[in-house]
Amino acid sequence: MKSRKVRTLGFSYSVFYSLLLFLLVTNVIYTQEQKQFEKRFEGIYKEEVELNYLLYFPKDYSEDKSFPLLLFLHGAGERGNDLNLVKKHGPSKLIEEGKDFPFVVALPQCPTDKRWNTKALIALIYEIISNYKIDEDRIYVTGLSMGGNGTWRLATEIANRLAAIIPICGWGDPFDICSIGNLPVWTFHGAKDFIVPVTSSQVLVDRLKYCKGNAKITIYPEAGHDSWTETYNNPEIYEWLLSHSKSQR
Repeated sequence: MKSRKVRTLGFSYSVFYSLLLFLLVTNVIYTQEQKQFEKRFEGIYKEEVELNYLLYFPKDYSEDKSFPLLLFLHGAGERGNDLNLVKKHGPSKLIEEGKDFPFVVALPQCPTDKRWNTKALIALIYEIISNYKIDEDRIYVTGLSMGGNGTWRLATEIANRLAAIIPICGWGDPFDICSIGNLPVWTFHGAKDFIVPVTSSQVLVDRLKYCKGNAKITIYPEAGHDSWTETYNNPEIYEWLLSHSKSQR
């Protein structure tokens, strides 16, 4: 077990979250390292969180240059303590099939019967930044369904640290969404989604446009809830992410 003091959102936190780290490298060899953290904020409360995750490195990863970071948040069906479930959809599935991304890709797993804990995700981002060569100007977040909701919520908390987000068939709080400012957003949804209605994304995009934000939506006319397979198979979304950086804003 190791402890580390990190700085989060401009506040000095002593963080000792309990995290189990799995490293996914390009030859699909896994190593694991367990790290314990603890969070105290102004002595008011103490919170401990356990979070399992996979970490993918591009083939050309080295300490000689910095790499963009992509955080992927899965949906409700992949919750639990079996990291193989995280590989079911999205970038993690493509990595398993041999795709090489130009990002370091963080793939956390949400615990059973929980929704994404944004405090744990923020701690994870800062832990990765602290230990690997990450370009802090290019941090991206994407997620599907429950992970789409997690993407929206995380963006409202740390929009100033992100370069762009892609929430897929998610939902959020229209009254809070303008807090993300001009953070670039590209969201996707199926018109025939009866699990999370397409209006869940449309209302957020409309609200952001009203607030002079930077959002666009792609609606698949014949898609149901699975609007993520076509999206993550589209190389254009990764090019779109990489075309944005925090400093551009």
